[in-house]
Amino acid sequence: MLDIAAPRTLAPGLRAAVRSLSEGEPVLIFDAPDREGETDLVFLSEKATPELVRLARRDAGGLICTAVSDELRTRLGLPFLSELLALGTTEFPGLVGIAERPRYDRRSAFGITVNHRSNFTGVPDNDRSTTIRAVGELARDGAPLSEEELRERFRTSFISPGHVPLLYAAPALIAERKGHTELAISLARMGGLSESVTVSEMLGDSGGARAADAAQRYAEDHGWPFLEGRTIAAAWRAWSSA
Repeated sequence: MLDIAAPRTLAPGLRAAVRSLSEGEPVLIFDAPDREGETDLVFLSEKATPELVRLARRDAGGLICTAVSDELRTRLGLPFLSELLALGTTEFPGLVGIAERPRYDRRSAFGITVNHRSNFTGVPDNDRSTTIRAVGELARDGAPLSEEELRERFRTSFISPGHVPLLYAAPALIAERKGHTELAISLARMGGLSESVTVSEMLGDSGGARAADAAQRYAEDHGWPFLEGRTIAAAWRAWSSA
């Protein structure tokens, strides 16, 4: 549920982005020219619908991933994918040396992949939206649950492997890592929203990422907010020190 008081402390552009997310509409976030240099289409996980998943795969085109806070990951006891790969090297020699840091950052945010237990294959828009929405609802409802209650709900709701990759935000969010995962989770936290967002990279027709100005025009054409990572980072520094 949107905390109406929280967004009023933010600049108008950020308030508009929070409002868009809370109403089940997308926001576009460009990280930085010296990082990935990519724009992600972002929506609040608990608001996931088949239409939003279809929008992400058709208009964005990148991998559709669902991010959660480090607090939720820790309470659920979930591993990073790189940790699982490291654990498997004894039994599976082909994994030796394959788990390396990405070229654009010091570590990857990727965790396990999941499907909701009600899914059949897990990949259609209906299936993926069910999975994503259930992750978002877990983030929304998890605070009052005990650790065991939270993990039991996770176990009874999902199976792995699946078709929705989970991303885990860094513990200190933007202060530690400035990926789309941290930028979007920071925006949700500042806005008093549930701390799970779903992201997909905006791709272009030339085989690479969509140019930032083209992504901004797309956002403007649809009436959706476009934010730069530096704007969210500056707001986060002010908000977290207040």
